[in-house]
Amino acid sequence: MKSSLSLRHFLLALAVVAVWGSNFVVIKLALSQMPPLLFATLRFAVVVLPMVFFLKRPAVPWRNLAGYGLLIGVGQFGLLFVAMNGHISPGLASLVIQVQVFFTIGLAMALAGEGLQRVQWIALALGASGLGVIVAHTDGSTTLLGLGLILLAALSWAGGNLVSRAAGRINMVAYVVWSSLFAVPPLFVLSLWVEGWDALAAGVQGAGLGAWAAVAWQAWGNSIFGYAAWGWLLARYSAATITPMALLVPVFGMASSAWWLGEPLPLWKLGAAALVLSGLALNLLWPWWVRRRKT
Repeated sequence: MKSSLSLRHFLLALAVVAVWGSNFVVIKLALSQMPPLLFATLRFAVVVLPMVFFLKRPAVPWRNLAGYGLLIGVGQFGLLFVAMNGHISPGLASLVIQVQVFFTIGLAMALAGEGLQRVQWIALALGASGLGVIVAHTDGSTTLLGLGLILLAALSWAGGNLVSRAAGRINMVAYVVWSSLFAVPPLFVLSLWVEGWDALAAGVQGAGLGAWAAVAWQAWGNSIFGYAAWGWLLARYSAATITPMALLVPVFGMASSAWWLGEPLPLWKLGAAALVLSGLALNLLWPWWVRRRKT
């Protein structure tokens, strides 16, 4: 495994995190034309079709695919889209959902019966402090409901991480495509139940080219390109080299939201971002630093 990124591969990793970060602006724009659960349904339907006919099903149990599809499709993205439909700003959504890192660690340690190390407690405290700043400044653009939904989405994402980890070394693109089969039906049923048939019909009929482009971007840019490129990089470089690049996702998210949507970036929001990102960076980079000291 290489430990130093070439310029070309650094730019590829940067492109992936830029796509993932700016994706929150794309979501917000699409939600202005169609209901959130319908948007989620279409997103995963386009991931499945036509790719499911060209990618071999990963050699994992069906229950693993179902678990990942439900946790990521319904839990993460379903709740994320509902939250962003007027309950939280795109920039803050891109930041808060990154606490999935802490949830993933907590769930993994709970299942293994292990405790947190001192550094992980410090990282968790930094992240929690950042969330506390956000809670203290909830307003018309960000509500407690929106914040709660994003935290539940992050928890679902963490659960999905553990399910995918149990799948072992697999083709991640094929895994995402086949697991999406289990996301589409429940999302469609929820959309019918919560949003109603009239809203679904109006959303499909009234959606402009921009909304359909957002659906395609969600499926092909965010999922297919993002996972394929990230998996390709992880196969060639150590996780310690690639994973810290993900810290730039909320940076791109907040910057693109400020640029395209005019989302304000007051000092409290920048301070909250600094606290959360410091916690994430400490958690990701501390093990790497310890290994470097030993060598």
